[in-house]
Amino acid sequence: MGNQLLTAPGGAPSDVEGIKDRSNFLRGTLAEVMEDRISAGIPDDDNRLMKHHGSYLQDDRDLRTERQKQKLEPAYQFMLRVRLPGGVATSEQWLMMDELAHKYGNGTLKLTTRETFQIHGILKWNMKQTIKDIHSTMMDTVAACGDVNRNVMCTSNPYQSEVHTEVHTLAKKLSDDLLPQTRAYHEIWLDEEKVAGTPETVEPMYGPLYLPRKFKIGIAVPPANDIDVFSQDLGFIAIIEEGKLAGFNVTIGGGMGMSHGDTQTYPQLGKVIGFVTTDKIVDLAEKVITIQRDYGNRSVRKYARFKYTVDRLGLQNVKDELEKRLGWTLDEAREFRFDHNGDRYGWQKGVKGKWHFTMFVEGGRIIDYDNYKLMTGIREIAKVHNGDFRLTSNQNLIIGNVSTQAKKKISALIDQYGLTDGAHHSAIRRSAIACVALPTCGLAMAEAERYLPELMNKIDAIVDENGLRDKEITIRMTGCPNGCARHALGEIGFIGKAVGKYNMYLGAAHDGSRLSKMYRENIGEEEILKELRVILTRYANERQESEHFGDFVIRAGIIEATTDGTNFHQ
Repeated sequence: MGNQLLTAPGGAPSDVEGIKDRSNFLRGTLAEVMEDRISAGIPDDDNRLMKHHGSYLQDDRDLRTERQKQKLEPAYQFMLRVRLPGGVATSEQWLMMDELAHKYGNGTLKLTTRETFQIHGILKWNMKQTIKDIHSTMMDTVAACGDVNRNVMCTSNPYQSEVHTEVHTLAKKLSDDLLPQTRAYHEIWLDEEKVAGTPETVEPMYGPLYLPRKFKIGIAVPPANDIDVFSQDLGFIAIIEEGKLAGFNVTIGGGMGMSHGDTQTYPQLGKVIGFVTTDKIVDLAEKVITIQRDYGNRSVRKYARFKYTVDRLGLQNVKDELEKRLGWTLDEAREFRFDHNGDRYGWQKGVKGKWHFTMFVEGGRIIDYDNYKLMTGIREIAKVHNGDFRLTSNQNLIIGNVSTQAKKKISALIDQYGLTDGAHHSAIRRSAIACVALPTCGLAMAEAERYLPELMNKIDAIVDENGLRDKEITIRMTGCPNGCARHALGEIGFIGKAVGKYNMYLGAAHDGSRLSKMYRENIGEEEILKELRVILTRYANERQESEHFGDFVIRAGIIEATTDGTNFHQ
């Protein structure tokens, strides 16, 4: 099997490998258990398979203790995630997601850090109709989670060039071509009849056990690294020459997750291995995935991501194996430059005379607040908007492709509902993202989305005292070390350790090209603010011209640079 230097780790397969093996290509007993009205939950084996269909079973942890006292089962509910390559949705699709959030969910939408929608709070008996309704608008949830290629990301801001249209088309092609071939999703949720005697499609790329863990792909268009291309298992960096898309530099082996207390787990940056022309990226992606299929760790899931496969086997060995499977060699990587990984807010004029409005959505949560009708305002825009909506990887929303003629009408609605580009907020607040965490995420050890705005109010006071209101500093907060908000790429990062306690990280690069390192362990708000007051004051007084915060804390000796994920803990 390929390069003789390469071997898969030994050890008995994990329990999930057995579940997949017995699942009949991801079917399990999902069709039966979803019809069972006795419990709002489903067995764990089926929940593991459910991820491949775009959903997780969760429960409301705010209610867990009280329900235990009442001898009731947990308040089970499902989170449903849409597959939305590049984060581009039509107005019809937006209106459907809004409707379903109110009809079957908790009345809110979550814009994720992978440019897609999540609906939370769906009861088991409403899941099938929800998925059917999503499908009616040409969207689906297949492979939005699970041990397969997840939602393919690409740079959101479309104002730079026509290259973005090409890149979005490629993101969609990658997403479609790398889907599992099993018809399980269509049979269970869309009532596709299985013809008797027809043999099951063998998964030509994934095989019967699919991948050892999830796999993520992103495409960045310099100078914007908004999708944090180095955090992806497989990244493509667009190379533009004379205004045209020449092809892509390829990165492999990135990933953000780790486990507390286990130094064999760590976030890692993808490494550039060469350049390919546009026509070859699907072939390359397929072959990279088969390498992870064949050599990834199927014994211990926390060591199973592709980054560990690359680090264990060696970058050059993996590249050699890739070229062997491709039957051709990658060209030398070409020059590129990133200068930021945030969004550009407000109105931007793009190509072909179209306009795009990027609004600030704190925490990515679309909801009507008492004094801010965010969800209603976007709904009213969707009713008259002929362009598109673009969900950004920083959890914001772009009202995209607005004609000059329609801009006046859209602007009036933006003003009517007070929809904001966040200009009244500090730049540091607009550069902050958080995962969902409590109360719905079963992995969360601490708050993130619900707490970060409160913490930002207090950080803003320090920022204002030091004249840093307009200085972009990326802040990332996650409720656990899994990395959904890409914590290790925040110039200031917080990873939940326990309720009210966080590990604090510093020193990532503003353009997403360097990881952070832990500065303080297991600290609460008082100590967080005390530390930030000292460091931000020093930054205000001692920084060099145009020096970013992450670079400053390293130059000033406050924290050592993390040169590779393998020394993240050192």
